[in-house]
Amino acid sequence: MPIVLPLLLLLLCFFTHCTLCFSASKPQTLILPLKTETLPHGFAPHSTNKLSFHHNVTLTIQLSVGSPPQNVTMVLDTGSELSWLHCKKAPNLNSVFNPLASKSYSPIPCSSPVCRTRTRDFSIPVSCDPKKLCHATLSYADASSIEGNLASETFGLGLSTQPGTIFGCMDSGFSSNSEEDAKTTGLMGMNRGSLSFVTQMGFPKFSYCISGRDSSGILLFGEAKFAWLRPLNYTPLVQISTPLPYFDRVAYSVQLEGIRVSGKVLPLPKSVFLPDHTGAGQTMVDSGTQFTFLLGPVYTALKNEFIQQTKPVLRVLNDPNFVFQGAMDLCYQVPMNRPSLPQLPTVTLMFQGAEMSVSGERLLYRVPGMVRGSDSVYCFTFGNSDLLGIEAFVIGHHHQQNVWMEFDLEKSRVGVAEVRCDLASQRLGLGV
Repeated sequence: MPIVLPLLLLLLCFFTHCTLCFSASKPQTLILPLKTETLPHGFAPHSTNKLSFHHNVTLTIQLSVGSPPQNVTMVLDTGSELSWLHCKKAPNLNSVFNPLASKSYSPIPCSSPVCRTRTRDFSIPVSCDPKKLCHATLSYADASSIEGNLASETFGLGLSTQPGTIFGCMDSGFSSNSEEDAKTTGLMGMNRGSLSFVTQMGFPKFSYCISGRDSSGILLFGEAKFAWLRPLNYTPLVQISTPLPYFDRVAYSVQLEGIRVSGKVLPLPKSVFLPDHTGAGQTMVDSGTQFTFLLGPVYTALKNEFIQQTKPVLRVLNDPNFVFQGAMDLCYQVPMNRPSLPQLPTVTLMFQGAEMSVSGERLLYRVPGMVRGSDSVYCFTFGNSDLLGIEAFVIGHHHQQNVWMEFDLEKSRVGVAEVRCDLASQRLGLGV
């Protein structure tokens, strides 16, 4: 199963009001919005499909499901395949989908080809429940799990509907953070698997752009052709046809080749970035994880270099018992009366054919409510995968802010370009 920390980590929030255009044979473009400063008129495209998101606790989309439609809120997750909804009212859940109230709800039997063949990439094999319905159990890296039956249903995005969409109607599970879980109805899987939402919708590609300024963003299905968008740099997806125990074949897996801190490339052999014979060590782009996690040797090299380069301007928090979110053990004390963070070295992730640079405030995250004397505590936004017990490099959404991220399923590649996402949303006429 994909490496996802959807409940443990702070994520993002998409509140969407979209109009989705389909032709009979091929889907057209669909878009989503942000809020920010006013721009001159004339930037909005002639025909757009709009969704709006606000970035708060979880990367979520609001849409409708069922007949008559019920409003739901789903976490957008490029690290998962099966979309699912809470279908059983629990004490902590404010938002659930009621299948009994929908005329278009149809459970999937065990004998269905969907159950038998299209679930092959699930980490836990599906089973047959007493009613001979297809039963799925999903587990995540934060030790949460959810289970229930596969079903088909009509999903609505704005004025358009997608009948026969396969999803999980989940009625039991364990969450490591029930408070955050209660804020959403479910999860929208967006990886490359045959049952992912984007695959079922039939779009060859999708993009998103997360603002680092006003907690909002854009989600776009289809082609992004805008004069103001810089040409994207593409890195190919790593594809391994042979099933390996630790390699997720339907993840957006790219090849990390090195890391640069300011102008200095970490002195690491290329081999430390390559998956081994078990598939452990792949690099995944995951919107369902907030921060970025690196395997031990790479994390240690980056941590030591960052400490070295920030010695003159930052004071390390010397508390071996404090590890933020279980995997981030490099933290700093910053005076609360300091108006802004000092100048920090840029950390650049080097991929085959593309780079992603992380600079300024995106490098440090203030731990909410944590104070040491007259100092706030900030932690480095790269963590140690080994401390989480995950065998992968994971690029989280915090480091994707102000980057146009394109996931091209047709050409098996990921494209990136730096962009002011708040301004992009205004240019698309998506300002809130």
